[in-house]
Amino acid sequence: MDESALRTDMIEGIEHQIGEPLGASVLTALQRVPRERFIEDSPYANRASEHGGTRALAPATVARMLTALDADPDDSVLIVGAGIGYTAAALSEIVGAKRVHAIDIDRDAVHLARSNLADAGYDAVLVDRRDGAVGLPEYAPYDRILLEAAVVEPPRPLREQLTDGGRLVYPHGTAIQTIVAVEPEGSEVASAPEGSDVVSEADPEPIVGDTAGSPTVPAGFRLVETAGPARLRPMLVDGEQFGVERNRTRREDAEFAKRGRAAKHGWEREWIDWDAHG
Repeated sequence: MDESALRTDMIEGIEHQIGEPLGASVLTALQRVPRERFIEDSPYANRASEHGGTRALAPATVARMLTALDADPDDSVLIVGAGIGYTAAALSEIVGAKRVHAIDIDRDAVHLARSNLADAGYDAVLVDRRDGAVGLPEYAPYDRILLEAAVVEPPRPLREQLTDGGRLVYPHGTAIQTIVAVEPEGSEVASAPEGSDVVSEADPEPIVGDTAGSPTVPAGFRLVETAGPARLRPMLVDGEQFGVERNRTRREDAEFAKRGRAAKHGWEREWIDWDAHG
């Protein structure tokens, strides 16, 4: 079976899973992007998988995110979490490769995404190694920002890098997540794709997220729609990516030990290795 037929089968499976047809732009993007250039083993299976040391999202999750993002041609887009580069390629088909910017805190993921995108013909996408919580201010503002990492609330720098009429999409929650789309208050209410859950400005914000209470959207934003469940890894801060000590106390203790008495401050006072310098 040729690759185009496999992509058709994948799309039919996505539409069956989400219970509605895909919008024209998302449908076209998924039809055009050669997923086999990003994943070698069973590229069109509708499931998440580990690839090249990073996580490849299930095609249905990508479709939900792209639908919620609702990007238009020539929109400027920032993707936080470059992953394998597949989402960036799909967005390139919608807005143009030069309008897509992707960042990731993991150097290996950045190199993998760059290689995959170049191999698939999307080398005009900018992929850079950055802390996702800081964003990419050099190219801001963005019409659309997509987080491929779970958060309870998107970091302030990302919210500030969004245009007044822009849209921010992210998986909300920790263990239980829901893909949500928010827009700055005061921007025009966009019509959501058929079948999505739209929340008007007069409604409360019933996001399905953590089991501990009903969360609210960030201050200055309104919830536009939800786009189904997701299971993504949480956003990492610098020092918590793969191959780095994840326990902050042990990591900081090791850093202080290396700095020794040259450290100016440590926990509000001069840090001294009394055993070595007593």
